[in-house]
Amino acid sequence: MEGATGVFGEVRAEHAAPVDLKALHAKIGELTLENDFLESALTRAGLLSVKR
Repeated sequence: MEGATGVFGEVRAEHAAPVDLKALHAKIGELTLENDFLESALTRAGLLSVKR
């Protein structure tokens, strides 16, 4: 019962893990580049004919 507010209530900033936005943005860019590369490779190979 003592920890119920932590489970069902708001998460306090002191308990939240720090977020490294620079690393997240780098990962998003990396994954976007990979997706674009794979999409073009599959399209050229004729395995992807429908554009999203």
